[in-house]
Amino acid sequence: MSRRAPVEGVAEERPVAAVLVSAPVPHLDRPFDYLVPASMGATAEPGCLVRVPFAGKDLEGYVLDRLAASEHEGRLARLRRVVSPVPVLGPQVLGLARAVADRYAGTLADVVRLAVPSRHAGAEKAVLAGPPPGDPVRPGPPADVAGWELHQAGPAFLAHVAQGGSPRAVLATAPGCDAAALLAVAARAALTSGRGALLVVPDHRDLDRLDAALTATLPPGSHVRLEADTGPEARWRAFLTAATGRARVVAGTRAAAFAPVADLGLVAILDDGDDSYDEQRAPYPHTREVLRLRAEQDGAAALLLGVTRTGESQLLLEQGWARPVQATREVLRARAPRILVAGSGPGGQDPVAAAARLPTDAWRVAREALAHGPVLVQVPRTGYVPTLACRTCRAPARCAHCAGPLHLAGAGETAACRWCGRPAVGGGASWRCPECSDTTFRAVVTGAARTAEELGRAFPGATVRTSGGPRVLDSLVAGPGQGRSTLVVATPGAEPVVEGGYAAALLLDGWAMLGRPDLRAQEQTLHRWLAAAARVRPAAAGGRVVVVADPQAPAVQALVRWDPATFAERELRARAELGLPPAERLAGLLGAEPDVAEAVEALRRSPGFGPTWRVLGPVPVPGRPGAPELVRTLVAAPLAEGARLGEEVKALTAGRSARKLPTVRVRIDPTQIG
Repeated sequence: MSRRAPVEGVAEERPVAAVLVSAPVPHLDRPFDYLVPASMGATAEPGCLVRVPFAGKDLEGYVLDRLAASEHEGRLARLRRVVSPVPVLGPQVLGLARAVADRYAGTLADVVRLAVPSRHAGAEKAVLAGPPPGDPVRPGPPADVAGWELHQAGPAFLAHVAQGGSPRAVLATAPGCDAAALLAVAARAALTSGRGALLVVPDHRDLDRLDAALTATLPPGSHVRLEADTGPEARWRAFLTAATGRARVVAGTRAAAFAPVADLGLVAILDDGDDSYDEQRAPYPHTREVLRLRAEQDGAAALLLGVTRTGESQLLLEQGWARPVQATREVLRARAPRILVAGSGPGGQDPVAAAARLPTDAWRVAREALAHGPVLVQVPRTGYVPTLACRTCRAPARCAHCAGPLHLAGAGETAACRWCGRPAVGGGASWRCPECSDTTFRAVVTGAARTAEELGRAFPGATVRTSGGPRVLDSLVAGPGQGRSTLVVATPGAEPVVEGGYAAALLLDGWAMLGRPDLRAQEQTLHRWLAAAARVRPAAAGGRVVVVADPQAPAVQALVRWDPATFAERELRARAELGLPPAERLAGLLGAEPDVAEAVEALRRSPGFGPTWRVLGPVPVPGRPGAPELVRTLVAAPLAEGARLGEEVKALTAGRSARKLPTVRVRIDPTQIG
């Protein structure tokens, strides 16, 4: 809008609105100016949702600012309407979205789409019709600190938060401690200081436990739960309740990381290495990094809590960004179960039992423990036999139609493809190995259902229950005559809670978990083992854990010592030697080979390309038959130059038209390296 010619029918004060249009095209990553009609002058305030004409369509957008004039010399279009006058994209969320977009070389519109859920008019009307937010409630310290006293520096962390400070901690929980209760007490400390808290957990079962702990610990109405799975109405209601200050504590899953919390005093994340924190939509931000940026932006305390440490949390400790909070060795000895490695005792391992996946010492521990309580059996995969191979040469068994992996869905079932569903035998033809021409299969990995079947035969007097996949047991009653003589076969993360703990646990198929072609295989395996072992009774009460894996593996040694700190230090050193995240910053480029080559060449020519930067690849990305062939290239830069790497990668797309833009997907610090 030009200052030289006033326009009729527009707002007299600040007649121009800078609008972030929901158009995620990279070269349009900037606000656009629109005239504000006089009828919208009082409602089209910064942060509110509007509809605007854009490229021949009506699109939604957010008002970022109101201006007295526009730098654009041409004619400006007008706002169509104000969809909602509630300023849901406030300065707090907007600043965080900008930081995340810069960190992950993404567009602001993409991040805002992740941050602000879809509007629901009915939920909005119900929230605004309710009582207005009152004065913040400042509860006193809780009578029960839920195990914080078992950790060195734990009470000091709580006291610092309650006094209005902003400490940052990485907490490795002691065995038997309730993580939900620890988080609830930390949230109460933030409320005591007159500030709010944001707590993020991996999935809805963790959220159910946290919700119950917050209800028991905080004053009524102090918190809301925010998760994407509850649907648009419930999610918008929770988001708006927090945005208007009616709730000071927000608990949720990945979707809650951007939730607006007034006077934020604490951000906390449970098990930051969980796969569920990897966002699957551009620009693929990790929840841990979002909360880290948020703690820095808002000056809030930060807490990374879990049974183990990730390489990223260890890096934060070594950089001095956070301090360790952990149990003493005396506490660990008193509360941890006894850890045994199958086959490492006198006499070695029975080869017949090993072939049956249950070594003699593991079978003996389970038999003895069943007389005293339930026994947990952890297996890596759900299903019956999820992966098959040729019995003779052990080559992976593939479908003859689409080359998908073959599996068995149940006892007596015919092998079938996991991709197309076609049976491997039928129509007068049978599967034949292309390597050796054998027609018989062997199981590569045995699933939970097959394991339960085998254990039912090994322990005929026991009740066998499974937990995993679509059927997860949240808890198991272990009273007299109810939980005893019960074997629970569960996949990692699906172990039901037992009051008083399991009498023993068997961690089977360790080779399958440790041998995964994944950068974080050892780290994730240790986390899953420790999480299962933490549900077992202390050694003084007879609790024992048997792990079936190579006793020389670092994760096995860390489990036996219950020492996630030393393991994390070793893991970070190994990654630093290899130049892998988080010791270095990586940018992953995925797309058709010509497009990736063009993008890499443009990056090499950029003036900001550092002399120590490395280009790794391209390597082909396995895909389904018939799909376009893709390649992946990684660009690695020293950690200190990570911000510049993001800027240079983002500059590849800035200012280029959609027609000339290569179809390359950019991912900063990809979770899958290969």
